[in-house]
Amino acid sequence: MDAQEVVAEELSARGLTLATAESLTGGLLGGLITSVPGASRFYRGGVVAYATEAKEHVLGVDGDLLAAHGPVSRQTAVAMAVAARTRFGADYGLATTGVAGPAEQDGHPVGTLFVGLSGPAGDRYAALLGTATTRDGLRAWAVGEALRLLVEELGLTGA
Repeated sequence: MDAQEVVAEELSARGLTLATAESLTGGLLGGLITSVPGASRFYRGGVVAYATEAKEHVLGVDGDLLAAHGPVSRQTAVAMAVAARTRFGADYGLATTGVAGPAEQDGHPVGTLFVGLSGPAGDRYAALLGTATTRDGLRAWAVGEALRLLVEELGLTGA
């Protein structure tokens, strides 16, 4: 069973909901989640906030936080997750921000990924560096890592 199917089954069984906020994955995460039949039982929606201004003005990420830490940071990933959770009224918010290339951004190398997760137990993040050699490869890897973090949060690390 793929990670998105595990997440769908578990969230549905527990009566929990999910919302997403994406930057470098550009809607790939929400697309994969909604590829699961019955996703409407648990998926509230998502926002693609690719530009820094969208993170601030659409999601409501604090401008001072963005100025201090930049759009590619653990702080921004967590703030995006909190915003998704809050704006959609979901139990969990899951967010991705990073650098898919072709060049580094604000001193972060291509492959930098921050995943933010906000849920009933609090907020957490993962900071990772991918080694995929293509933009599409990095984006697909980032989606997998975001789902992995949620699977772990749900206590399904053996899934």
